[in-house]
Formats: sequence, C-alpha cells, structure tokens
Amino acid sequence: MNDLTYQARYEARLSRVLDHIYDHLDEPLDIDRLAEIACLSPYHWHRIYQAMYGETIAATVRRLRLHRAGGYLANGSMPIAEIAERSGYSSLQSFSRTFRAAFGMPPAQYRKQGTHSRFRPALSGDDQMVMREVVIRDVPAMNVVSLDHVGSYMQIGKAFDSLFGWLASRNLLSAEFRTIGIYYDDPGIVAEAELRSKAGVVLATKVEVAAPVGITPLRGGQYAVLRHKGPYSDMHAAYEWLYGTWLVQSGREAADAPVFEEYLNNPKETAPADLLTEICLPLV
Repeated sequence: MNDLTYQARYEARLSRVLDHIYDHLDEPLDIDRLAEIACLSPYHWHRIYQAMYGETIAATVRRLRLHRAGGYLANGSMPIAEIAERSGYSSLQSFSRTFRAAFGMPPAQYRKQGTHSRFRPALSGDDQMVMREVVIRDVPAMNVVSLDHVGSYMQIGKAFDSLFGWLASRNLLSAEFRTIGIYYDDPGIVAEAELRSKAGVVLATKVEVAAPVGITPLRGGQYAVLRHKGPYSDMHAAYEWLYGTWLVQSGREAADAPVFEEYLNNPKETAPADLLTEICLPLV
C-alpha cells in the first residue's frame, strides 16, 4: 500500500468525524464516540486530527458553534438564551463572556450593532455604506482545486475542512495558496438544502486530483469587489447591499458567471471581527 493510499484512509476517517461534528453541533462533544467514528485509537486520533486540521477538536467545535451563533444573531430572532443552550453553554453568562471575547461585543449588542448593521442604513438610520467601497478590478482566470458542497452556505466550512485535510495529507498546506469559495445559487430563491457551492484553493503549482476533489475554472475579467471586514455570519447583509444597492446604482450588469469570495486570513487564527473577505461579483 503506497503513501497516498494511507493518506486517503486517514482523510476518509477524519472526514467522517467532521461530518458528525457539523451534523451534531447541538450535542455534547464525546471524544470516545468521535474516536469510534474515526476507527482510530482514542489515545491518538485527536493528535492526528490536530496535525491535519491545525486545531484541536475542541477548538473546532467551539469555533463552529460561535460561528453559527453569530449567524443566528445577525440573521434571525432566536432568543439569546436558546442560542446559548444550542451552543453548548450551561449559562447565558458564560456564553456571553465567550462570545464577547471572540466577537468584541456581547450577543445583544452584536445583534443590534454588529458589522452586518452597516449594510442596512434604512434600519440603522445611518447611511454608512457608500458606492466607493466597491472597486472594479481585472481578475485573471484561475483554476481552483475544489470540493463540492450542497446545503447551507453557512456550512461550507465542512467542505473547506475536508479540502484542507486533503491538502495536509499531501504536504500542500505549507505551500502558498489562495482560499476561494464559489457560490452558484441565490439563497433567496433556492431551497437551503439545495444550494450549490465549492470550497477551493488556488495553488502556485499544478497538482493531480481525483474525485471528490476536482479542478474548477474561474473566468477572468472585470469584477466588482467588496472587501468585508467582520464575521462570515454578516455576509448575507453584505450581499443584499451589493446586489440591491450598489449594482442597481452602478450602471453595470452582472455577468453570467458565479460570484466568488476570497478569504484573506485564517478563521482558525483570527478573531471573527477581524476576518477579511473579498466578495467578487463578475461584470459584463
């Protein structure tokens, strides 16, 4: 059995762990159960996981729960106490402390004044967004090493984690690469369970791929680029402003190609409030 075959076995085992985590975020973290899912020794599997994904399993669960909590607060009306309980916290106070440490403000304040609020001047009464915040950029064509995701865009992290595991098993995480998310459907008209997207990276050199990893070409040309600083949970409001305000006032038309996002820093190492994302809308 060659090295790639061994690597594929570890990828498959830890991919099952990631699937279980994403599908059971409301449940307590059970290390022994995850070891069973991975079919690896409970003494060692979490070290393999950390080596492949760059963080402990506990850090992954905490990050994903807080990411989801930010989405609940920015895009819905779920009571904060219920969000805290679903995020695995026994008290509202402990959830508020952890959320504030990550997002820079307590949950109630974030719901009203988080970075998503600047994209909604009609609600905030403050016209903070201006047309110049979008720049027109010539983007070269790219070939993206990608992994398909179907379902909520908020859950595309599952595909990214699996893709990064694939890269790590081939010693490609140490190489320079750009992180790209490609989004094909409008969540306003397509059912959440059917939304199509791809998690991807652009590498400096060509690599051999095999299913489920593929190569997705991105068109070159002019793009409207909005740089967003803040949690990924705020992206829905950013898109609403980009399409509903900027595009209709710009005199430009969107091209027949998908929008993509480029992630300029690492969510495993960066506070949510400091995350930088460029939303790239293709133009005719």
